[in-house]
Amino acid sequence: QVQLVESGGGLVQAGGSLRLSCAASGSIFSINVMGWYRQAPGKQRELVAAITSGGSTNYADSVKGRFTISRDNAKNTVYLQMNSLKPDGTAVYYCAAGEGVVVIATAHGMRYWGKGTLVTVSS
Repeated sequence: QVQLVESGGGLVQAGGSLRLSCAASGSIFSINVMGWYRQAPGKQRELVAAITSGGSTNYADSVKGRFTISRDNAKNTVYLQMNSLKPDGTAVYYCAAGEGVVVIATAHGMRYWGKGTLVTVSS
C-alpha cells in the first residue's frame, strides 16, 4: 500500500502562485509515475501534470509554461509549482501514484490517490 498526503492548497488571487506538495509513504518502490489531477465543481477530473520515475514530465496544454512538476526522491515528495494562476484553476487538486502500465491522460493505472487539497483562485 502507498499513502499520499497533499498540502499547500489555499486561496490566491489571479496571477498569484502556489506550490502543492505530495508526500508518499509505504510501498513506494513499485511506483513508476506520480501525477496531479484536478476536479473543478461540476466538471470531470482532468490531468494537470505527471512525472515518471525517470524524470519525464507531461503537462495539460492549459498549464504548460505556468506549472512545473518536480520530485525530491530523498523526501519521497512530488511538488506542483503553480504560477500565473487563473480563476479557472479553482479545483480540488489530487495527487496520484501509479504502477505498471499507466495511461496518464485518463489516470488508468493510477492506483493510489490522496484526499485532495482545495485551490481557490479569486478574480
